[in-house]
Amino acid sequence: MLRSHYKGNCLSTENHPELRIIASPANWIEGEAVRQLERTAALPGVKLAVGLPDLHPGKWSPIGSAFAIEQRVYPALVGNDIGCGIGLWRTSLDVKPMRRELYVDRLRNLDGPWTGNAADYLERRGIAPTGFETSLGTIGSGNHFAELQQVESIESDKAARYGMQQGSIYLCVHSGSRGYGEAILREHVAQFRAGGLDVSSPEAKAYLGSHDHACRWAQANRELIAERMLQCLRAEGERVLDLCHNFVEEVSVGACSCWLHRKGAAPSTGGPVMIPGSRGALSYVVAPVNPSPQSAYSLAHGAGRKWSRADSRGRLEKRFSPKDLTRTALGSAVICEDKALLYEEAPQAYKNIQIVIDDLVQAGLAEVLATMKPVVTYKVRR
Repeated sequence: MLRSHYKGNCLSTENHPELRIIASPANWIEGEAVRQLERTAALPGVKLAVGLPDLHPGKWSPIGSAFAIEQRVYPALVGNDIGCGIGLWRTSLDVKPMRRELYVDRLRNLDGPWTGNAADYLERRGIAPTGFETSLGTIGSGNHFAELQQVESIESDKAARYGMQQGSIYLCVHSGSRGYGEAILREHVAQFRAGGLDVSSPEAKAYLGSHDHACRWAQANRELIAERMLQCLRAEGERVLDLCHNFVEEVSVGACSCWLHRKGAAPSTGGPVMIPGSRGALSYVVAPVNPSPQSAYSLAHGAGRKWSRADSRGRLEKRFSPKDLTRTALGSAVICEDKALLYEEAPQAYKNIQIVIDDLVQAGLAEVLATMKPVVTYKVRR
């Protein structure tokens, strides 16, 4: 789908924003996601609306989307999990022999509050406390996870720059700002509902300050999750990337200065990107190619949902027992002791990650560096 309305070196007037969906005919995009993208594109100030190959419906706007907006910030488009993103750590874990069951047994006591000094941990990183420090270092629910992944294939010589070798084990962490981002959004909604803010207003400046704080806090949260997991596994780790996919930043689009809102969209301007599949599919490390306004400087952040959570439970509960879903077709283990979550986040609920990646590659937006196979996916223990 492509509708372009350029005027000179800048995107056109707000009455005719450019709207683009980056998806091939092989990619199924739900109609409601397209309608949400169109409705959001009609908001005052929107100059560009891009749906990425993982586009699917969300609460306020579609997930897997990016919007370039002139002179206004819309907190609802970023959502309640400000700073949510994905970090990747190269680990010292053994691959010969594969010790999956040992890893499963060792991954315990990760859901409760961290017993360390959270204030000191944040201070060393120049981050002020938020009042939500009991959640620091915890994964959270929903689609958040931490996963041990084995490099399945090397697709480019560039992968060597990040120490990627076939068979090596990495730790992928997907989490965000926990309750802090939600508190920020609730405060905005209580005053302005889903309305936007003029960027020169005191309210916008206050929101952007809190937003930036939440992004830094979320990154520290992912780092601490990785530290806690590696300690359980008695392993060392080195972070190789960490990128948010729910945030807003100021960018130049043509001759216009716009605020680029990303909701489930990874930036293509920050180096390699980890794009996870479902817990039963491969994940991909890709290098962005020619970041530009055409893609809103963004890439997909995952496979994207195929079914809603309620649909997932309804479709799968009669077909699979909870035990069935603790092993995947790829032989990986799933640690998830929340029955509802086990069904809601089942691999069947997600789109085909290969199609998503192929769409990015065919659009000239990404080059695959390596594929990653899940070994152990951690969601929650009781």
